[in-house]
Amino acid sequence: MTTSNNFHARPPLGLPTGSIRALLTLLILAIVVHEVVLQRPVTVIWNETLVIALAYYFSYRRFVALPAEVITRLEADGTLPRERNPLFLPRLSVRFVILLVIGGLAAYLYREQRLFEPQVVTMFGTMLCYLVGVLVRGVTAWWTKGEKSLATHVWEDLKAVAVVLTVAATACLYFLTGPEMVPHWLETATVGLVLFYFGSR
Repeated sequence: MTTSNNFHARPPLGLPTGSIRALLTLLILAIVVHEVVLQRPVTVIWNETLVIALAYYFSYRRFVALPAEVITRLEADGTLPRERNPLFLPRLSVRFVILLVIGGLAAYLYREQRLFEPQVVTMFGTMLCYLVGVLVRGVTAWWTKGEKSLATHVWEDLKAVAVVLTVAATACLYFLTGPEMVPHWLETATVGLVLFYFGSR
């Protein structure tokens, strides 16, 4: 049974898998960029939504650990739905557009001497932590050729310990003293570390 006649394998609107996520991410990014450029305050909900959209878009991938030639054969005989690129665009182009827009916004704000406004620092800080994690994951996968070694396991364990201890320390302060006693730098570092961890996974 091929993908074309397999109703259950049909993505939303019949578009390639990931197209709706791509459109939503680009639209949310457009709203945030528009508001920042016009010097309007970006509400917390839009900042959070942007980070969630980026996190989901950059981390979603098919959970099939098979060699490429096996996947190609399974797609050809219809056993596995064929994954086309989102919005029918070349591979990785949506991710490239997202990064280009974020980089362009950073350059614009730097030129306007607005790059270090509190709202901008918070927005870019959260996005950057996650994207650095994604970059680290990609470099690690390329360097190790996808194989797990002792060094890879040690690296994963160190990341896990660091993020758990940081979040646990922040949580303890919240539980014992209340949010007013938690330093802003610790909140920022905690959120950044969590986003980096999720990106690097």
